[in-house]
Parts: sequence; structure tokens; C-alpha cells
Amino acid sequence: MKNKGVYKTARKDGSIYYRVSISRGGKHVSLGSFDDPTHAAEAYREAERLYNDSDIGLLNWKDHVTFLHQDKVITILNHRDNNMYIGTPIYLRGRFFSYFLKGVGELKFDNDDLFYYSSHRILCHDGHLYVNDYGMQYGILARYGIKNFAVAGKDYSFANGDNLDYRYSNIIVINKYHGVSAVSIRDITRYEARIIINGAFLIGRFDSDARAAVAYNKAVDAAVDAGIDKNFIQNYVVEYTPKEYARVYTEIKLPGKYLEYLKKH
Repeated sequence: MKNKGVYKTARKDGSIYYRVSISRGGKHVSLGSFDDPTHAAEAYREAERLYNDSDIGLLNWKDHVTFLHQDKVITILNHRDNNMYIGTPIYLRGRFFSYFLKGVGELKFDNDDLFYYSSHRILCHDGHLYVNDYGMQYGILARYGIKNFAVAGKDYSFANGDNLDYRYSNIIVINKYHGVSAVSIRDITRYEARIIINGAFLIGRFDSDARAAVAYNKAVDAAVDAGIDKNFIQNYVVEYTPKEYARVYTEIKLPGKYLEYLKKH
């Protein structure tokens, strides 16, 4: 007897597996593939139960699901509750949405990002959250102007302390440039430029992070000219036009101690 929603098919090598899908609200929803027909049939019944029983929700679905993948569960619950089918594990919450990433937890985003994450699946590797886009990996922090090398608590922080809350109002960018750190000196915020070459060299303290970023770039240029073979990261300073950048670059003087080190190298 054929199980409802279960379709027997074969791989290229001839092995048999079972595709499962369910139709709701004019939408054909794929539930995944299974090697065991019994598991496939159970997955279909679980999906039916999720669609039909409003008492099953985000907090208790694990008590009712064994075979469906978490991503499919979230998709079904959102489709059922919000009458919108989204292929990624997103649940709409009104003014924001949640993205449930297995092994990580519930990520929160502003609705401005809904279209993007509806078509881009978030992945995690060694705690790094990223998406694949046009064959490249992009960290999700890049959408906030935070660089890949940024350190949580030092270069950026979360206003409410929740490091899974990526709503724009919750992201505080502290240091957006490489080699630049904000420091408080007698209650006045200054920006230090430091370069690391067998230890850290202080290049200077400046009244803006943009000027400190230029100073760091100049220190990098000097190191490269001195023959130091290191994969330095240069800053792209958005605050200055090319002409302004050139003027600031010329005005900045590198410390004598640093220049002496480069000569000895």
C-alpha cells in the first residue's frame, strides 16, 4: 500500500530512497528524503500533525517530532501561523523575525533583512556564521560594516548582551578599522593605531578612527617597503575622498622608533 506523500525513487547508482512532500495552501512543501519507507511515512504524518494541531509550536515541537529536520519544522510552523511559506528556517514575529540555526539557537533579525535571509541559508563553522553568495563565503557581521577579523567585546558588542540578537539597534560597532582601537583617556575617546610585527608598535593616537586607519595603512606601506613579508590587511577608509586621504596620509608622521625598527630589519 502506497503511503500518502511518499514517492519511491532511485539514485544514479540504482539504490532506492523515498522523497516526501505535503501540499498546504496551494504550496507544495518538500519534507526531505529518507532511505526507510517507514521513516518517510512517519515524517509525512508529523508534518500533517504540525499543520493541523495549533497547540504544537516553537516551544514544544520536539515532543511531537522524530523524523522531520528542524529546518522543515520551523518552515511548517511559520507557514501555518503566518500564512507565508519561506524556504529557510524563519519564523515571523511582527516587527522582527527569528532564524533558527541548529546547534546555535534562535537568531533575531530586523525585517529589513527578511528578503536576504529568505534566499540565503546561514551556516556555522567553528562559531563563525556566514552565508554562501556567488560562490563566496560572507560573514553575517559584514552587513553591519564589521570586518572578518573583528573581535566581539573589543571591536563590536551587543547592546542587550544577547550575542544572537542581530537587530541593527542591538549592534554596537566599536572599532571598524583594522589596527585601530578606541581608548578613553581622561574621559576623552581617542583612537590608537597599532601594527603587529614581532610585537605591537603604537603608531599614534588620533581624534578620529578614520585618521588612525590612515596611519595604520601608512605603517603597513612602510613595512612592505622595508621588505617585511606578511599578509597585512589594508583599510578602505570611507570617510575621505581620494584627495583628502592623500592629504591626511602626507600629514601623518610615523614614530621614529618604528622607522628605526624597519631600518634594522
